[in-house]
Amino acid sequence: MSTAEQDAAEPLEVWIDQDLCTGDGICVQYAPEVFELDIDGLAYVKGDDDELRQEPGASVPVPLTLLQDVADSAKDCPGECIHVRRVRDGVEVHGPNAE
Repeated sequence: MSTAEQDAAEPLEVWIDQDLCTGDGICVQYAPEVFELDIDGLAYVKGDDDELRQEPGASVPVPLTLLQDVADSAKDCPGECIHVRRVRDGVEVHGPNAE
């Protein structure tokens, strides 16, 4: 089973470390359903209700249909501030601390 297939089989969540966010907006370009720039110029995750999660470390589920876009945003983020982890054990699978 490939890594992408393993990821798809596992519920994942994503969060942004705003202390490292550069406000570049690449994540919003990749997955506007999951990421949004706020008035402060920083990116935040948002839930199914379209509400930004502004608490530090707040996460939202990664929709399976957007997994590749969310993974690409974590890979291409200049601030290296997007973290995608497995819900089951909290292990980061995409982002600066991915194993």
